[in-house]
Amino acid sequence: MLGSMNEVERRTAASRLEWSVLRVGEVIPTGTVTLLLADIEASTRLWDSDHVAMTGAIAVLDRTLLDAARKHRGVRPIEQGEGDSFVVAFTRASDAVACALRLQSEPLAPIRLRIGVHTGEVQLRDEANYIGSTINRTARIRDLAHGGQIVLSGTTADLVTDHLPTGAWLTDLGRHYLRDLPRPERVVQLCHVDLHNDFPPLRTVTAVAAHNVPLQRTKFVRRAKELSDVRQLLTENRIVTLTGAGGIGKTRLAQELSAQAATEFIDGVWYVDLAPISDADIAIATIARILGLPDQPGRIAVDNLVRSVGTRQMLVVLDNCEHLLDACAAISDAMLVACPHLTLLATSREPLGLAGEVIWRLPSLSIADQAVDLFADRAALARPDFSINADNIATVAEICRRLDGVPLAIELAAARMRALSLAEILDGLHDRFCLLAGGARTAVRRQQTLRASVDWSYALLTEPERVLFRRLAVFVGGFYLDGAQAVAGIGELKRHQVLDQLSLLVDKSLVIAEDYRGRTRYRFLETVRQYAQEKLADSGESEAIRIRHHDHYRSLAAAFETMAPTDIAQHAQQADIEIDNLRAAFSWTLQQADPEAALAFTSYLQPLWRRRGRIREGLSWFDAASASAATRGANIAPAWQVRAVADRIMLTATVVDPGSKDAAAEALALARQIGEPALLLKALSASCCVSSFTPEGSEEPFVEAVNLARSLGDLPSLSQILPYQAFAALFAGDARRERLAAEEGRDIAVAIGDEFAARHCRWKLGMAQMHSGDLDGAVRQFDRVIADADTSHDTLLSSAGRYGRTMALAFRGDTAAARATAMAAVEQAAQLGGFMEGFSNAALAVASLAAGDIEAAAAASETARQQLSQRCEFAVLYANPTAEIALARGDLEVARRYADDAVRVTSGWNASMSLTSRARVAAAQGDCMQAEQDAHQALSCAATNDAYLGIADTLEFLAAAAGETTRHREAARLFGSAQAIRDQTGHARYQIYDSSYYASVAALRQAMSESDLETAWAEGTKLSAAEAVAYAQRGRGKRKRPSSGWASLTPSEREVVKLLSDGLTNKDIAAKLFTSPRTVQAHLNHTYRKLGFTSRVQLAQQATHHLTGDCLNDGGSDLGLTRRAELGGKD
Repeated sequence: MLGSMNEVERRTAASRLEWSVLRVGEVIPTGTVTLLLADIEASTRLWDSDHVAMTGAIAVLDRTLLDAARKHRGVRPIEQGEGDSFVVAFTRASDAVACALRLQSEPLAPIRLRIGVHTGEVQLRDEANYIGSTINRTARIRDLAHGGQIVLSGTTADLVTDHLPTGAWLTDLGRHYLRDLPRPERVVQLCHVDLHNDFPPLRTVTAVAAHNVPLQRTKFVRRAKELSDVRQLLTENRIVTLTGAGGIGKTRLAQELSAQAATEFIDGVWYVDLAPISDADIAIATIARILGLPDQPGRIAVDNLVRSVGTRQMLVVLDNCEHLLDACAAISDAMLVACPHLTLLATSREPLGLAGEVIWRLPSLSIADQAVDLFADRAALARPDFSINADNIATVAEICRRLDGVPLAIELAAARMRALSLAEILDGLHDRFCLLAGGARTAVRRQQTLRASVDWSYALLTEPERVLFRRLAVFVGGFYLDGAQAVAGIGELKRHQVLDQLSLLVDKSLVIAEDYRGRTRYRFLETVRQYAQEKLADSGESEAIRIRHHDHYRSLAAAFETMAPTDIAQHAQQADIEIDNLRAAFSWTLQQADPEAALAFTSYLQPLWRRRGRIREGLSWFDAASASAATRGANIAPAWQVRAVADRIMLTATVVDPGSKDAAAEALALARQIGEPALLLKALSASCCVSSFTPEGSEEPFVEAVNLARSLGDLPSLSQILPYQAFAALFAGDARRERLAAEEGRDIAVAIGDEFAARHCRWKLGMAQMHSGDLDGAVRQFDRVIADADTSHDTLLSSAGRYGRTMALAFRGDTAAARATAMAAVEQAAQLGGFMEGFSNAALAVASLAAGDIEAAAAASETARQQLSQRCEFAVLYANPTAEIALARGDLEVARRYADDAVRVTSGWNASMSLTSRARVAAAQGDCMQAEQDAHQALSCAATNDAYLGIADTLEFLAAAAGETTRHREAARLFGSAQAIRDQTGHARYQIYDSSYYASVAALRQAMSESDLETAWAEGTKLSAAEAVAYAQRGRGKRKRPSSGWASLTPSEREVVKLLSDGLTNKDIAAKLFTSPRTVQAHLNHTYRKLGFTSRVQLAQQATHHLTGDCLNDGGSDLGLTRRAELGGKD
């Protein structure tokens, strides 16, 4: 370390020594001096990387600097500069420029100099060194440069403009604030034909300046010269007003200019849109609010505004001043008089009329380049494959010429590319756009109320424009051209005329046209829409237009009925965009006292409700339509009664409640009476939905529904029924059945292109994988579900996917990721409401418990319990760990109550988890018999249902119990098998159980020799999951079994028979079961007696018939004994 410090000091001292002797003149210049300051870019890195090379390069730089300074009459102050920087002073700015060019032209590699040059009055620290603002400003200018770059201050640039060396020129880089200096500096780059002149942006003080200029969604096309001209005017004048015809682009140019100039104003650029303001006081308040002041009336507001701006250096943009000219002029004048560093940019169809105002009229776009480029850019938004080529450029130019190069008109014409060819657009513009150029109309001052302003605009419309204007009032939230044509194209205004008339309304600012996802969407400002509604009411055609509006959007909804599955997602997105219009059409249906039509309308939109997360809204529509029917005593057609009940049940079950069994049964009975197969299938689907939410749910509706769907060839319905069947298996805790249904449903959904149904099936498949112990596969499955759901705006599956991912991550021990995912699930579920909120909070409780955060787990668990209080089995099904949390907190009575409740309402894998929890609680209470019984039953439930996720916990519990009762070898084998299962599945032990686990293992080490422990532990690791469970089940004592027959066999006897049927000898069987051949023979003798057999061959033959399937049990209580080949599955 000392050596390296000495090296640094030696190098620095050597550098300063060599440079300090450079002295070209005896006396440094005074008065007005041009200073050249330079340093070496990245000098520290260069010294560190190659000290030898840098030593040589510095020597070359010394000689070059000495020669250049002498030749150009420069003086090097003796001790000015620090480190690898230097200063040279000149009495003439042109000499400094020539010296700078010489230095940059020399071969100094690896050195790259940053050079700054500034001219000003200097101050002396002593006779040989400078101090003060001039040298400080020069240093800050140098700091802006990059290696190889020469930058000059504006002052120096003005002095040398007419005295540049041959091949040199200046490039203005704009005004920039310098570090720690209050005044911005115009910075100019000195360029030369022999130098590199392209550099990144200057190293300015701040990359982002304060401003509120709106971000633009479209490209700013080809107005660089106009930008440059106006920007130059702003540097020389305090108020500039952009004027021009309506639609000429004043606002867009002002916004672009403001954004670019933001860094030049230390107190920011502030944009004020006055277009919606009709009152002078409101205009003042708006400006004040944007500048951070509270609303205040009249003169007080102006005075406060002036005082607030004060000496701040800022640009204020007043946009659309034409209807508030007097107010804008008064405000601007007051601010300019009292605020010396304020700059104003205004846009107006007329000048403000202020002294000192620079009026700059924005011209139309030049046709040959600007206008054509603008058309091409906007047309590509409407039709992405459009581009300018030799075949179409003449037509495009003619369109632009007909529109006089007005940007707004060109953009509107380009938007028509979505539906029309260039030739059709050109033909359609004949005599249709005479008003687009503005002319005298743009000079009219509109200083009345907002209604008077709209009246004035309405009065200028032609009769066809007025007809369209009022008819468009029925749209809510916007509309597309096809909607306008369908609704308004009737009578005197033909469908094909709508496009032209709509374009004219947009041009006259009564309709706003916006690009939305590649299509042009139109909308009214709300005030204008209300005005149009009044005109529609006065016209006498309101009802006819509302009928057309209803029919158009009812057709949009009904299109779902006959649509191919591949098209449903896109149509649902379209319906989602049109939701406001759909709501309006539905409300009108209710107003017309037609509840059957309202129910049909609602059912048609089932894909929208489910796919776009609008569950609550769909239910509210069903409720409103049903209430209307009840109020009016309407006679609903039986088919629509069935359809509405079935659809509502399936929608309700999504997030709120599984629905009414009675309602489903009534709908099913009515569907059978009607005898329409498709309707019957719909009713059966609803029955399946209800049945899927009960552990004891009947399989009958699933069998009938699946068979009917197959017979009808109705794959979309089948892909919907199978997820319900998978969910029923999930509720029953049967991972094997859940996987089979989910996989078939997924395969069908993928085949028909129904990504929504596929997503549902993948979620169920992920749950099955998780329960089977394939945690990595489950996480991948849930990740895909989440990604697909987020892309499709499917809030339900996005939340459900995050629930599943949380659980899988928590089981895997990734607790941080699990908690983060759970928080996201909780946030999403809040949008859905219902039991999804409870499920998400249950997942958060599990993630917190896995991380050892008991209090956080308790809070989330209690929230989930309250949210799921209507259906306690839901809390258990979705693994709300109430009993385990209470146990961790030491509240055994509460823990036992929760555990008993959980065991009572669960089955299959869910029961396995509940039983293991109760075993822990019972053991803590000293009820060892109940604890061991629950643990063994948990193993049976898990293995019977192919759900191996939790058996490692159960095996460890039984191992600890065996160790406490001196069954040490058994304990070691169970611990070993549990560890092997954890290694295979990735299932991590909760942190709260670690201490007891390690204590049990430590006690076992004390009780056994090291070799015996290792041997028994290794024997356990070699067992498959099924074999480990079978081993744990042996020797449990007598059960209440019959005295003869296959059901009378004990688990040990059944295992011996199974291995015998596999062809193993007594010795092989004994090795498998960790017992002696004598004991194996004893089991066989008992078996012969119970079954009445006399030979080994006879027993083996009969065993093949009686002991089949994955589970060999004694009526549901004991575990099957087949080896499970794998714990995973395909994604």
